[in-house]
Amino acid sequence: MSQLSVEHLLGIKYLTVEDINLIFDTADNFKKILARPIKRVPSLRDVTIANLFFEDSTRTRISFELAEKRLSADVVNFSASSSSVAKGETLIDTVNNILAMKVDMIVMRHPSPGAALFLSKHVNANIINGGDGTHEHPTQGLLDAYSIREELKKVEGKKVIIVGDIMHSRVALSNIFCLQKLGAEVMLCGPPTLMPKYIETLGVKVEFNLKKALAWCDVANILRIQLERQETKFFPSVREYMLFYGVNKPLLDSLDKKITIMHPGPINRGIEITSEVADSDQSIILRQVENGVAIRMAVLYLLAGKKGKV
Repeated sequence: MSQLSVEHLLGIKYLTVEDINLIFDTADNFKKILARPIKRVPSLRDVTIANLFFEDSTRTRISFELAEKRLSADVVNFSASSSSVAKGETLIDTVNNILAMKVDMIVMRHPSPGAALFLSKHVNANIINGGDGTHEHPTQGLLDAYSIREELKKVEGKKVIIVGDIMHSRVALSNIFCLQKLGAEVMLCGPPTLMPKYIETLGVKVEFNLKKALAWCDVANILRIQLERQETKFFPSVREYMLFYGVNKPLLDSLDKKITIMHPGPINRGIEITSEVADSDQSIILRQVENGVAIRMAVLYLLAGKKGKV
C-alpha cells in the first residue's frame, strides 16, 4: 500500500503533491463504497479514535465521526465544555489521560494556532488537525480541492477566488496551500480590513472589487463572516458587507461565463451568499459535504497505515 510521507495531518503545508494525490485517489475508492447499500468497511476495526473538540463544531465533527464509523473504528467523543479542561486541566494531561485508555488516533479542533503541532510532539498517537484557531483546517482544504477536481476534471491551471473574511479564516490558508501545490491560481477578495498584511507573501493575487474577481475566476469559494472571532468591527455593518461582497444571482448573471460556487459552511444566507445562489445549479456546496466524508475516510485510513494498523 502506498503511504503518506507524514505521520500526522497537521496542515497542508506539511504535505507533498504526492501525498495530496494519494489522498484523492484513496477518496475516489471510498466514494464508490459510500455509494453502496452497505457503506461500512472493516479497515480500522481495531483502531480507537478520539475526537477532541475544544471549539463548537457541527459539520466537521459529524463528518469525522461518520468517516470513522464507516471504517469500523471505535469512536470516543470529547467535549471541552463538559470535561476537566473546564476545571483547569492542561491539554497534555487531558490527552495523556485519553491515551491511557489506549486511543490510537486523535482528531482535534482547538482555538489556539499550532495546538495540533504542539500535541504531535508530546503524545504517541496520530494527530489530525480538525482546525487550529485562525491557522489551518487541512481536511477542508483537501475536500475543497478534491471537489474542484471532480467538477472541473483537474485543478491545475484553474483560477480560484476565495471571498470574504480572510483574516479570521483557517479554511483560506489551507485552500491557498493546497490549490497552489496542485497548480491552480489563487486570488483573494474581501474588505481591505479583513485582508491580512502578510497575505501577498504567499504568492496570491488580491482584488477588492468582487465583480472583477468573479469575472477572473473559474471557481468562487465563499467564506462565512466570522463575527464571533472579531473583537472589533472590521466593516461598518452587515448590510454594507452584503452590498459590496455578497454573491447574488444578478451579479452572477452579469458575467459572460458560468462559474462554480463553493462554500465551506455554515452559510450565513443573505449575507455572504443568497439562497438563490447557494441552491443553484452552479453550487457544489452539498457535494463538498459529501466529499468531506470520503476525504476524511482516506486521511484516517492512510495515517493508520503509518502505524501498521491497516
